Amino acid sequence: MREYVSLECTECGSRNYRTQIDSKSQEKLELMKYCKRERKHTLHKEKKK
Repeated sequence: MREYVSLECTECGSRNYRTQIDSKSQEKLELMKYCKRERKHTLHKEKKK
């Protein structure tokens, strides 16, 4: 079973990306992604809808 989650920038708080994850995973997803508001790569953490 897969579910959608949003990736939120840790610096500005904007939710820039939406991705699918396995619902059985226990750990939170953390990725370095580009933030268009900050204009640089920042850490994005998983947030539920």
